[in-house]
Amino acid sequence: MADKQLKPFWVQLSISTLMLLLITKWGNAKPQVPCYFVFGDSFSDNGNNNKLNTLAKVNYRPYGIDFPKGPTGRFSNGRNMQDFIVKYLGFEDYIPPFAKAKGKRILKGVNYASGSAGIRDESGEKLGHRVSLNQQLRNHKTIISRINSKLGDSSAKKLLSQCIYSLQIGCNDYFNNYFQPEFYNTSSQYTPKQYAMVLIDQYSEQIKSLYDTGARKFALYGVGLIGCIPSVIKVYGTNNESLCVDRLNIAASIFDERLKLLVQQLNANLTEAKFTFINPTPNTLEIVLSGFTMLRQPCCKIGGGGGELCVRNSKPCRFRSRYVFWDGVHTTEAWNRLTARIAFRTHSPTNAFPFNIRKLAKQ
Repeated sequence: MADKQLKPFWVQLSISTLMLLLITKWGNAKPQVPCYFVFGDSFSDNGNNNKLNTLAKVNYRPYGIDFPKGPTGRFSNGRNMQDFIVKYLGFEDYIPPFAKAKGKRILKGVNYASGSAGIRDESGEKLGHRVSLNQQLRNHKTIISRINSKLGDSSAKKLLSQCIYSLQIGCNDYFNNYFQPEFYNTSSQYTPKQYAMVLIDQYSEQIKSLYDTGARKFALYGVGLIGCIPSVIKVYGTNNESLCVDRLNIAASIFDERLKLLVQQLNANLTEAKFTFINPTPNTLEIVLSGFTMLRQPCCKIGGGGGELCVRNSKPCRFRSRYVFWDGVHTTEAWNRLTARIAFRTHSPTNAFPFNIRKLAKQ
């Protein structure tokens, strides 16, 4: 009788000990890459817009309601996609935003992403100040100078060649540029196919300039199904046969296909580096199996910012893990976890081409 009473105790103790060993091992393990640099827009921004004169900032509740530190400037209820990828790579802490990057922390990487930023400098300008991709690249050169000062040129060059460089940008070049003819003239200058080519040409030069600073491992994200974003559907409407705005999705798909081709060209021409394309939109089966039931509805009451962000201090939905969208544009922590997990470990060329981020880290 006594043995039966003691058995659950020993089982529980063994499980607890095993968990402690696993946690200790994970906590002491080195990250798969020494540093991680993030370039992009609001899907990756973790606080760079907080002090800018812009409508595209979210340093207020209910943003960050599920983040340990509360509102930080992340455009979600919790962590964004890049936060999860950093975790999967084995980093113990989040990558600091450029606005707060100081001391030795910059040796682990910096996040330069800015809400409403685009490949083109003018994208998102109607929302106010933002840090365009060109300016983000200039900010990176500032960080490189600081790293050189700390490590010396030779050691800095070696470090920078081992880092992963994440670029998730392009959405604002569409719904905060091309598809707003009342503010921008790009749609009168280019067809969707021509515009994608113009964007890719400029993006290619920006990527090559990053390569010239010593970057060698690149994760380039597509823009995905931007026609399925709630605020886009609200503005443009849909026909009876589609749940999304087809013309935005078609334009975005042209860009993504061109980006895949660019990845192939870069891998062929810049053989010292590795490039991979990441599709930010999982397939339908993955969505259903992950428990998402609210696919088009925002979790929070929208009306803040330019009309697509959460209303300040409003009460969000209760079952946030069932929602794809947190506000009128940006996704929930649950969705960000799913897309990061897929990007990190998928073997499907539809989701990551030619390889996933875990394999990129090993290159």
